[in-house]
Amino acid sequence: MGKIIIINIIRFILLFVLQIMIFSKINFLGYINPYPYLLFILLFPVWGSKNLLLVLSFLLGFSIDLFSNSGGVHAMASLFIAYIRPSMLNVIFGSSFENQTLNLTKKFTTSIFLFISLMVLIHHFILFSIEIFSFTYFLDIFIRTIFASVFTILISVLVFLFLKPQRK
Repeated sequence: MGKIIIINIIRFILLFVLQIMIFSKINFLGYINPYPYLLFILLFPVWGSKNLLLVLSFLLGFSIDLFSNSGGVHAMASLFIAYIRPSMLNVIFGSSFENQTLNLTKKFTTSIFLFISLMVLIHHFILFSIEIFSFTYFLDIFIRTIFASVFTILISVLVFLFLKPQRK
């Protein structure tokens, strides 16, 4: 139990630092901004406290907002995906989630890829909708969501494969 808490603390700090120091500096063509800090929310233990996840997601998003001067959009989008995470896990993983036998960090599967992809798309749509705050620019929101999501998913999968513990 203590080992899992330490791993999550390290994951929180590492993804936060990577986001602030590296990924927040990337802005390719105005559309591609990777946000792999979402992996902390997505890989949080299934059996963990949902209230703790909501608080940590808000703190992570708020911290990203403070350092990127983005006015709360990351906090709102992070809080939203943390809130819908149990429902999405139930839809994608079904009985494995309900029986608490699901471990997202064991091995990379197509279900985990689908989960990451859907959550990233939802996060980015919320993020850019709040940032632009006008549905007259729906096409711009859609384009930014797609481009940023593809890049974030790619980076997240690479970071996931790098951060997951190696099993022998």
